[in-house]
Amino acid sequence: MVPDTGRHFALYFDTSSAVCGEPVVELQSSNSALNLAAFREIFSKAKNVAILTGAGVSAESGVPTFRGAGGFWRKWQAQELATPEAFSRNPSRVWEFYHYRREVMLTKNPNPAHLAIAECEERLRQQGREVTVVTQNIDELHRRAGSKNILEIHGSLFKTRCMTCGHEAANYNSPICAALAGKGAPDPDTHDAQIPVEQLPRCEQAGCHGLLRPAVVWFGETLDADVLTHAERVLDRCDLCLVVGTSSVVYPAAMFAPQVAARGVPVAEFNMEDTPATMSFRFHFHGPCGTTLPPALVRHDTEPL
Repeated sequence: MVPDTGRHFALYFDTSSAVCGEPVVELQSSNSALNLAAFREIFSKAKNVAILTGAGVSAESGVPTFRGAGGFWRKWQAQELATPEAFSRNPSRVWEFYHYRREVMLTKNPNPAHLAIAECEERLRQQGREVTVVTQNIDELHRRAGSKNILEIHGSLFKTRCMTCGHEAANYNSPICAALAGKGAPDPDTHDAQIPVEQLPRCEQAGCHGLLRPAVVWFGETLDADVLTHAERVLDRCDLCLVVGTSSVVYPAAMFAPQVAARGVPVAEFNMEDTPATMSFRFHFHGPCGTTLPPALVRHDTEPL
């Protein structure tokens, strides 16, 4: 199932293997040095590079994905907690889950893939070229690696939004509120803290004090229209697209690269495994992103020193 092509999308999974459109160019083997050289030649001439990233780029930093076998927090998967309905039913449990994720992220660091992307962005910027990271990740590791031109289409773990006044703000407090200190253990035998709603994170805007929620896009919610429009513009003008560590099953991001490939723009996928969209891309580099991506993005011989 593919959603409408308008600018407001609900976040959902499609586990089918269908790919929109016919393959533009026959897939090339990731094991050939010749293919890396061919990619590097295209990369050396690209003026506007779009880099789409997903959970796989952060997995090497030890970031839990909460997907697939064993992807549980206590006895729940993310799809059961990351919804407006779950928050409405039990805001304490959902905040425990996100508090745990925030605290885990404060112990993680960007890996070589994040660093290679950030270095590439800065280097190409000095040459009058542009790199834009469009990420599904909410962990801010791209930002911490030094990337500046980032579109976080699913929001951030370290931003909150008030349920009453709508104010959104960055929040790096640890813990985010006193009642959550020491809470959020992922062990399946851990009991819910059942924190009173008055003690959960609250808005600090004058005269508000409304309940805060994580400023992330939950399942069933629409993406921010401004962010999505910006991402569409980036993809419309890019002359090279990289797909890094994303499974190509979360919409609307799953449509981005196939649509770019369909208009003849080279797309290179860096992933641990084939995805539903792999056959529509010109290149596929198999393996950990932290290993495959840095040599692909290192300074090309034709670039100025």
